[in-house]
Amino acid sequence: MSDQKVKVTQVKSTIGNKRGARESVRSLGLRKIHQSVVVDDNAVNRGYINRASHLLTVEVVQGSDAS
Repeated sequence: MSDQKVKVTQVKSTIGNKRGARESVRSLGLRKIHQSVVVDDNAVNRGYINRASHLLTVEVVQGSDAS
């Protein structure tokens, strides 16, 4: 894929969710509510995001300001 990045923010707690959703959020590098990370837009990260989409918000990051 391209060098596009996405900003992922955790908006809900992982408590009470299934193990797969909890592990997907952790794999993205999120530990706390309202924490954000910028990750590559690839198939692996999209899978994590889809698995826990009810806990996250996603924004596409434009240009080189992703660093």
